[in-house]
Amino acid sequence: MSYQNGESMKPANERVKNCLDSFGIAFEIRILSAAVRTARLAADALGCEVGQIANSLIFRVNDSQQAVLIMCAGDRRVDLPKVTRRTGIDLGKADAEFVRQQTGFAIGGVPPVAHARPLRCLLDASLQRHDRVWAAAGTPESVFCMTPGELQKITGGDWLDLVE
Repeated sequence: MSYQNGESMKPANERVKNCLDSFGIAFEIRILSAAVRTARLAADALGCEVGQIANSLIFRVNDSQQAVLIMCAGDRRVDLPKVTRRTGIDLGKADAEFVRQQTGFAIGGVPPVAHARPLRCLLDASLQRHDRVWAAAGTPESVFCMTPGELQKITGGDWLDLVE
């Protein structure tokens, strides 16, 4: 584990760590000195490209009120009509309360794993252009790094072209 300023992990980070440990892949959760609520801020803090930030975006299925997680590169925007054409799922925006209820995490810190409820995950293929990607680790100031293959393994997500 990596800590900055003597800080220890929060319960949300522990949930993510325990879930990641169950996959048998060595992950390091990095606690940053400040919250990084945008892909640009995260990339600046980590010294990486914005596209290496794997945003965890929660959407609401319009006809069932279930949540879907879309992992998308930080330099891309999800195209919801394209998602519907590729998957048959009609998605709408999710508010902060819905995100917390479905995932157990606040917007800005939603990780790709350890959610309160099982979520369908879709992975945007643009993430595959990078050897390593970074995702939130349960809080807005925590992240962890992995390969796109590891991201697919831990989420069980399907790779699709989902961006504008």
